[in-house]
Amino acid sequence: MSAKATILTDDSLLSRIDQMFFRLESALTLVGGVIILALVFLAVTNVLGRWIFSLPVDGYIDWVEQSMALMAFLGLSFTQRQGGHIRMDILIGQLRGRYLWFVEALSTLVMLILSLLLTYGTYLHFLRAWTIGDTSLDINLPTWPAKLVVPIAMSVLSLRLIAQLWGYVRAFVRNDEEPVAVPLVEDAATVAAREAESVSRDLINREEK
Repeated sequence: MSAKATILTDDSLLSRIDQMFFRLESALTLVGGVIILALVFLAVTNVLGRWIFSLPVDGYIDWVEQSMALMAFLGLSFTQRQGGHIRMDILIGQLRGRYLWFVEALSTLVMLILSLLLTYGTYLHFLRAWTIGDTSLDINLPTWPAKLVVPIAMSVLSLRLIAQLWGYVRAFVRNDEEPVAVPLVEDAATVAAREAESVSRDLINREEK
């Protein structure tokens, strides 16, 4: 599965927490998108400056390297919430009811443990860079801000996984058919039909304009 999944909502506490937390995830993803756009302009400026004035952007490589963490990690939790991470669901797609929610809860628990370990490890990496005053090679940019982004993003992802684990455990206990606040597994036909509908809607909107 790699496409956006269906996320159901209701008036429960879990759903309200999910929706509030989704605003934070959306904001972080927006920041990552802005960083990408800024790097596009920086790259154009660097190329044109080198070509026209023989004056490239000073420390261009350093700025790109420091920005990679923001682009790569700020959208992790948003993608997890949307069910956008690529995974093999040939087996999971055949499961239903409590069997499905048990497997989903187990896999979410494993991801949560790994995320917590990575949060701790990347925090130590940031702390080491902060302590020794680590800088980039060209223009001596401090590396700790970019390294701090990683444990922050992993912490947000861990909180999202806790919310999803809550959702799957609740679905298992209640034997829900369609639980809230978790990405629902969809078969290939449903995904294809939804994508076809989205494309058709875009074509109709373009014709109307």
